[in-house]
Amino acid sequence: MVKNEKIYDAPRFNNVREIFENTVKLFPNNNAFILKEKQEKKIEYKNITYTEFKKDVDYLGTALMNLGLKDKRVAIIAPNMYEWCTSYLAVLNGVGTLVPLDKGLPDDEIESLLKRSYSDAVIFDKKYINIMNKIKQNNDNKIKHYICIDELEDERTINSDFIKYNDLLEKGKKLVQEKDKSFIDAKINKYDMKILLFTSGTTSNSKAVMLSHQNIAENIYALNCVEKIYDNDISLSLLPMHHTFGSTGFLFFLSNGAATAFCDGLRYIAQNLKEYKISIFVCVPLLLEAMYKKVNIEIKKQGKTKVIKIARKISNFLLKIGIDIRKKVFKQIIDNMGGHLRFVVSGAAPIDKEVAKGFNDYGVRTIQGYGLTETSPVLTAENDKYIRYGSVGLPMINVDIKIDNPNEQGIGEIIAKGPNVMLGYYENEEATKEVIKDGWFHTGDLGYIDKDGFVFITGRKKNVIVLKNGKNIYPEESETLINNLEYVAESMVFGYPKEDDLLLSAKIVYNKEYIENTYPNISKEDLEKKIWNDIKNINSNMATYKHIKKIIITDKEMIKTTTQKVKRFEEIDNIIKENRK
Repeated sequence: MVKNEKIYDAPRFNNVREIFENTVKLFPNNNAFILKEKQEKKIEYKNITYTEFKKDVDYLGTALMNLGLKDKRVAIIAPNMYEWCTSYLAVLNGVGTLVPLDKGLPDDEIESLLKRSYSDAVIFDKKYINIMNKIKQNNDNKIKHYICIDELEDERTINSDFIKYNDLLEKGKKLVQEKDKSFIDAKINKYDMKILLFTSGTTSNSKAVMLSHQNIAENIYALNCVEKIYDNDISLSLLPMHHTFGSTGFLFFLSNGAATAFCDGLRYIAQNLKEYKISIFVCVPLLLEAMYKKVNIEIKKQGKTKVIKIARKISNFLLKIGIDIRKKVFKQIIDNMGGHLRFVVSGAAPIDKEVAKGFNDYGVRTIQGYGLTETSPVLTAENDKYIRYGSVGLPMINVDIKIDNPNEQGIGEIIAKGPNVMLGYYENEEATKEVIKDGWFHTGDLGYIDKDGFVFITGRKKNVIVLKNGKNIYPEESETLINNLEYVAESMVFGYPKEDDLLLSAKIVYNKEYIENTYPNISKEDLEKKIWNDIKNINSNMATYKHIKKIIITDKEMIKTTTQKVKRFEEIDNIIKENRK
């Protein structure tokens, strides 16, 4: 069992409302948000201070209470936006229980999850008007109030019972001015379920995670003990807010008085980094790896590969004796990432250690964290003092981590205990008992802990490929190496059934644009030959039983969840069906 150490002093709060009120008290005039508004042919930027944000939260919370939603369940489905954040804190900090829904779900799943959660109200983006009309007409759910965030342009297309978000905000403002304190003085029990969050998966098998104020507040406290965020930082909201990694990240930055700007989409990240002067963000490895590939392609194009390699060595040597020249030496690289980027947190999947090291060498502090929805979410993370490439860092200061039933290499299931572990799965006691045993949460992830306490993940328990000879293969290990190839967009390593054993195989999705630009007129046969040669090079550095013996090449994106994780077993089923035709 290992523990992390406290690096920074951090206040400890009972609930999210205390965190929010503390920030407003300390940084009343700091920008909480930088919003982009399109005015005819020009773009204008609007700053919202923490004082203004707090007022909007109070207005909305009071109006929701006035609708009779005290201690009720309120769902929200919308893209990352200011109104999402306002709704999140309004419901969470006094009204009732928040049910964040994945904005990428199909209509039938949205309807099903609203029923399963017994939501009493739903706050939605106008994109969902049609499904909300349908749900309203079906009249077989508990929903009494439908609140549309955007101004509704055509009143005839919507149900007359729908409420405009801005009208609700105005109503709340009047109530607060009339001294209505029903929301502001609402009592919060830190142990009660206040977030009901559905995991990825189809409607029938997705589980609903129950989180409390204590779960979230303790995770924010632990993060602030090991990571340094400044009140002049500006974060880019990339990850979906309905996911705990996205919403807890937002609260983590908020707790330090930092500002948030919203990403316009993956293709606009470079532009957003520059225009908002982004200094921090939370993301998934896929994004960082793509950014790193672009950096390397540009370095190669300019013929500076050797120069940069030498500069990194000199810079790292000087850093060891307390001299940091990275911002000057690698200024052009940093400028290509907006010019202000200083700190990045990567999570949700393992990041290639060369990518993490590369960003750190260039002066952008890049750390890896690990967690799950069920743990609010962060269990482990690297920090300002301790980084070990390839690991997911040390356990949070209020979390215990153990390896359950380790094999001869010390690899076993990662289990955890701490105040950030969920209350359980909603209406699913059996599933709760399967993962929480004797107070320990069983993550389903395999890994080991090194002698210094760093946690390493080797793969997902259900993804392990077991060969007939008893050898265990963790596909994530090979996928990381394959994804390092410049032309690879994504990959999946799996066991293809052959006779009475498994043939280690890889599905490789190549970047069509990169191939066309770098290898114009290359034939399909020559492309396959090149990829096979690269796979053979990877094989040569691995144990024989880990050698990939079959490849499938395509430029079509793989099937993914809305959180961009490959639906591995669905992909494998499709591959097997295709090969049987």
